Amino acid sequence: MRFMDAEAASPMISGLTRTMEEDRCTLRWIWPRDLDAVYIGKVSAEQAEISGENAANMKLYTKAEYKANNGYHIRIEGFGRYIFTVYACLEGSGGPQLILQQNRENRIEISAGKAKIYYSISDKSGFFRKLKTIQIQVTPEVPIAKDVLCYVKKQGGYPANKEDGLQYPFVAPFAAGKNVLPAIEVGKQDYIRLFFTDGRAYGQMYELISV
Repeated sequence: MRFMDAEAASPMISGLTRTMEEDRCTLRWIWPRDLDAVYIGKVSAEQAEISGENAANMKLYTKAEYKANNGYHIRIEGFGRYIFTVYACLEGSGGPQLILQQNRENRIEISAGKAKIYYSISDKSGFFRKLKTIQIQVTPEVPIAKDVLCYVKKQGGYPANKEDGLQYPFVAPFAAGKNVLPAIEVGKQDYIRLFFTDGRAYGQMYELISV
């Protein structure tokens, strides 16, 4: 099996759509004339950015199967985003040849749901102390990288967003389950909240919940 760049006369997949019903996804597309089979690849969105096209874990799917099933059905499990790619397949002397489409009309992104990240912040202070001790606990359903979250400190009230105060990074990734972070000391009028470092990207993958 090998990849080859699409040429003017190459068969091309178009009209790729998805339909979701609970955890079942159906893919449908327009078949080029005289194309009898495709290969369907599935990879996480993060892995797709790192490795690009990959022939591993691909499934051969024929036009006959497609017609009998009225599309291609797959169960979406776990969390995060996945990229599905439908490759037109030609038989060559060296085996299957998969067409790489520069227009990417044969690719589609599917969300498998959001993993929950629970967090709590507790504080202790003494009457005669100028500082208070903050304890942060983070409990994600899945492991997350250290740069997914940050904490923001604001004087006089809780920050409304990650720009509403001083932003601090975390120095280590979070394992699935309870993570109790080293205590930190802040001023008595300082307040802390956790936020995504990139709400648009990570908000599609995770749900941040204060408990």
